[in-house]
Amino acid sequence: MSNHEPLKAFLLAFPGPVRDRLVGAVLAGTKVSTTGLLAEYEAEKEELPPVGERCALIDSDGRETAVLEVTEVRVLRLGDVDLQHAIDEGEGHASVAEWRADHERFWHSEEMREALGDPEFTVDDDTMVVVERFRVVELPAPVEGAGSEGADGQ
Repeated sequence: MSNHEPLKAFLLAFPGPVRDRLVGAVLAGTKVSTTGLLAEYEAEKEELPPVGERCALIDSDGRETAVLEVTEVRVLRLGDVDLQHAIDEGEGHASVAEWRADHERFWHSEEMREALGDPEFTVDDDTMVVVERFRVVELPAPVEGAGSEGADGQ
């Protein structure tokens, strides 16, 4: 990445396979939106990102993988999330119901409940969520000597 002021971290899920899959979808251009719980912002005493803010997309190893620019931020009821948003999350969901079931599994996980400080946390149609759209504005420069392996990556 070019030299720039330290950017706020853009974190998807928790470190591990889900984060790595989501980061990969962003880098592939299939994930251009994400959904978070308003309760998570409140628990972390974090302001909603302003449109135009640039953030560093972070992988599970803590590496900056891209610079993203926030292009839209909306707060709405979970029950009002539409199919286009679900598709734009780039996780392969073909319906809002499928998208929601996947997200509820994550939001009802022990990790998320611990992060929120509420072991009984559950969502319903009236749960407020933050939907963000973003675009990749910068990718890391290729590493010297990279790409010299065989086609199988070895």
